[in-house]
Amino acid sequence: MSGEGVLKLNAEALNAFLRRAFPEGDARQMPSVVEVAEGRVLMKVGFESRQLRPGGLISGPTQMALADTAAYALVLAHIGEVAMAVTTSLTIHFLRGCKPGDLYAEATLLKLGRRIATADILIWTESRERAAAKATVAYAIP
Repeated sequence: MSGEGVLKLNAEALNAFLRRAFPEGDARQMPSVVEVAEGRVLMKVGFESRQLRPGGLISGPTQMALADTAAYALVLAHIGEVAMAVTTSLTIHFLRGCKPGDLYAEATLLKLGRRIATADILIWTESRERAAAKATVAYAIP
């Protein structure tokens, strides 16, 4: 993506929208947007022991939910508040056990079309260089 003025929502606006869109969610479990830049969003969800699977690692469903939310935030950052943008596919590869800790997801825009947006998402707790998972998510844009 190139050009200036592409971003429609900043981190504050995205966080406010997510709180309005999902009011029944537990505020501690709701991921927050940390940074927004053209073609990129960084999100974080605070650690909670209920995220753990047997064996003491952060569960796959927790990581998948963050990947999906990060892709949604990334798309909205570029198209504005469109509540009906929906996931059409999510493919995830678990690279290593995800140790307990705050969970981060960096979403990078691969393509923003008129009807479909596609993003790569990297997920980690320890460090970006020790990613726990990598996902590709596609969103349908109404």
